[in-house]
Amino acid sequence: MAMFTRALDLFSHIVLVVAGIALVGLVAMMGWLVFGRYVLNDTPTWIERGATLAILCIALPVAAVGVRERFHLSVLGFREALPMGAQRVIAIACDALVGVFGFAMAWYSQELVDMVWNFKIPLLGISQGWTYVPLQVCGALITLFAIEQVLLDILSKDGPEQRGVAAAFLE
Repeated sequence: MAMFTRALDLFSHIVLVVAGIALVGLVAMMGWLVFGRYVLNDTPTWIERGATLAILCIALPVAAVGVRERFHLSVLGFREALPMGAQRVIAIACDALVGVFGFAMAWYSQELVDMVWNFKIPLLGISQGWTYVPLQVCGALITLFAIEQVLLDILSKDGPEQRGVAAAFLE
């Protein structure tokens, strides 16, 4: 289990580094857009579509990391009011449902990619399928991270696992 967790630590770190690089690229694209519009008086037409793609590449995989680090929206008041055994069952059920959702997201977004792969994004000249690839990556990562959470919840002796950014901050 420790090796699996270390591998997922590496995956989540890579996702955050790539998202950070994409964010820098997004800021550069927006800077070029403003420069082109107000200084050159010639707005680059590809930037808006490229920025949309960059936002997808940033937001979706980082949302998957949020599932792992538990910095997503989560209401735990009801669960924490229950006895420890019920907390464990609800935690495992919730994490398993998140995993099923992630798997469905990855699976069905493959259909979207296949359906539009032969079409080009006019201003960028790349396949329209690249619009949906971040959705696949997000779904696959959510599935992996949810599997880890379920295993941690099952193997934990202290009840549902409370790891993540908030838990690390409190330690």
